[in-house]
Amino acid sequence: MARNPKIYLLLLWHMHQPYYKDLVSGEYRLPWVRMHALKDYYGMVKLLDEFPDVHQNFNLVPSLLVQMQDYAAGTARDPFLDMVAKPAAQLEEAGRRFALQYLFQANAMHMIARYPRYQELWQRYQQVSQRENPESSFDNQDITDLQVLSQIAWFDEFFLDRPVVQALVQKGSGFNAEDQRAMLLMQREIISSVIPAYAEAVKKGSIEISATPFYHPILPLVCDTYEGAVSTPGLPLPQARFQRPDDAEEQIERALTYHEQLFHHRPVGMWPSEGSVSEEAIALAARQGVQWMATDEGVLGRTLNHFLERDLKGQLTAESAQQLFRIYRYEKGETRMHMVFRDHRLSDLIGFVYQGMPAADAAQHLITSIHVSAKPVLDSGRDAVIPIILDGENAWESYPKNGREFLRRFYGALQKDPQIEALTISEAIARTREEDFGKLDKLVPGSWINANFNIWIGAPEDNRAWDHLAAARKFYDDNVHRATEDQQNLAYEELLIAEGSDWNWWYGPEHHSANDRDFDELYRKHLSNVYQALGASAPEELAQPIIAGTVRPTLVPQTAFIHPVIDGKVGGYFDWMGAAMYTADRRTSSMHGKQFLLDAIYAGVDDEFLYGRLDFAAEMPPVGVYRVVTNIEMIRNKQTTAFRLIANAQGSDLRSWSVTNGEERHVLANCDLTDGGSLISGADPTAQQIQVVIGNIVEFRLPHKLLGAQHGDRLRLRFSLWREKLPVDALPVEGWLDLRISSDAELEENTYNFSIEN
Repeated sequence: MARNPKIYLLLLWHMHQPYYKDLVSGEYRLPWVRMHALKDYYGMVKLLDEFPDVHQNFNLVPSLLVQMQDYAAGTARDPFLDMVAKPAAQLEEAGRRFALQYLFQANAMHMIARYPRYQELWQRYQQVSQRENPESSFDNQDITDLQVLSQIAWFDEFFLDRPVVQALVQKGSGFNAEDQRAMLLMQREIISSVIPAYAEAVKKGSIEISATPFYHPILPLVCDTYEGAVSTPGLPLPQARFQRPDDAEEQIERALTYHEQLFHHRPVGMWPSEGSVSEEAIALAARQGVQWMATDEGVLGRTLNHFLERDLKGQLTAESAQQLFRIYRYEKGETRMHMVFRDHRLSDLIGFVYQGMPAADAAQHLITSIHVSAKPVLDSGRDAVIPIILDGENAWESYPKNGREFLRRFYGALQKDPQIEALTISEAIARTREEDFGKLDKLVPGSWINANFNIWIGAPEDNRAWDHLAAARKFYDDNVHRATEDQQNLAYEELLIAEGSDWNWWYGPEHHSANDRDFDELYRKHLSNVYQALGASAPEELAQPIIAGTVRPTLVPQTAFIHPVIDGKVGGYFDWMGAAMYTADRRTSSMHGKQFLLDAIYAGVDDEFLYGRLDFAAEMPPVGVYRVVTNIEMIRNKQTTAFRLIANAQGSDLRSWSVTNGEERHVLANCDLTDGGSLISGADPTAQQIQVVIGNIVEFRLPHKLLGAQHGDRLRLRFSLWREKLPVDALPVEGWLDLRISSDAELEENTYNFSIEN
């Protein structure tokens, strides 16, 4: 009888937050472990009770679990939690300002707007936030309502059904001290439920839990920072070579032992931090009993010396599908390891695209995409192993009701599909026929981002951070023998924390957030604690910020498709992740005293649209009447076609916009928003797809079809601010921000000619 091949779908959700706790002070610097523990972790695994045939993998980072245990035990010292627990009448002016600054840090559409009173307070804050004393616009009742609703907005969907929470939601406003206490007790209950829920799912066999090295280090770089130049030849490296494979193995062993103590089962699988692998890291993991590791398709492509090719729709070619959709066995010397490589496109569809679609359509699109992706492998008679691996928490803020309808529809479709089996990775390994395993006897070092380590090493800030770490590690080695056992343990723990990847994620040119300074200070504090624990004073260099000045580096290329929400607001960090970026560099101006009105520009493409974003200095639009002009040049076969997007505004009030071909000779589309108007005019039907919004920032979306742009065309952008018919600031000051209309896979594989062109 002919065998009907199957699709083995390997869903792995990675759960991670940085280590926010200062071991010396015992205080949490940021609240995000607690907030995501309220919203994401419990429901993601509890949802599987409804779908017993959908098996999954959850990668739980030990440093996250340790912090959750601290909160569950009630021993966490969290100033953000103290602030929402304190009676509003007892909050000083600074405390009320602190509350307003942090309690609106939530998705405006799906979290804040879900609760009318919360939205009312948020809208008021938008109106007064730039005033000298915005807290004066909020009385005690306002602050109490904000304290309660800002927390409920993060509550897991499963707990919203609890009578005590339903009563608070139905009350809606006018909360009192008793309501505040009920909200705090429910927080403790939610967080305390997380780890038992995972333990129960493991016991039932519906999930497999894998680990990441304890404090989330980039294993290959901890083993040897020279690996950075192996994956990227010529990469600038830190002055001091950091080479501590013993620390890397300690991070692995601690993680596995901690999981075993917590869940009574030692993990056999590992998603190494950021999917970062090297041959030395694999050997260390294998020595500790790890049987499988996962990373990205880019690492496989470089290892096989074969670009995994996709068509314009993002689908792998038949040859590339045959290579990607299988489990590999890596064998070298005494090392044996099963390897799986994530499908980047399918993972990103969940992370960045489906949030903007109806849940039913998104779920069906994903099921269809899985079938289409697997078809070349199934047609050959082999089972197709498709790994979808992504962050299991951050994406859901951008989905209605935390993405639960999408997940239910997707899991329901999986459970009914006779050809797809959602398995744990260990189950898939056990079901794979011997002849179907791929063979590897080498592995090119790399991570899930561009198959290299450039996010964490190579930039001046990154390298400075590594040099500080190397100095602290050497000081420990030279002085540890003089310390007591408690001092030794504290100093070593701080070193392991400082080896985590999260610090260098925010250093360098690639990633930035409102908390950059917090991360910089906390990293330097961990290193300072090493010296302090050993009875010495920290070097003076650790008192100086690693982040240079107040300005980000100036130039970053587009690395992936983007799908931002066009709303004029500084929203989720991931909205513009992967976009090209250019920032005003206040350090290199030849004339001191220049007024910087524009702070940063972003641009990027996907299959259908060109997206642009302009950030004003001081995170606000200018006062008075002004015009923002975006010059766009499309270049094809050395022929240039010019366009202009012109937006006229007063403050954050967009009055009108137009898109013209050339120097305003031909209007392609326009919109007059004065007197309540909002109708878009344009001969081309794609004009109706244009979006232009001004709020705290300027954002726009233009269809490629309107510009006549095609795959392979080059786009150049320049933004300028005009007042009284004079250009008062521009980014770039000289030249253009350069893009190319490419597929997502091409963006990841190549670094295009991205430069400031004159």
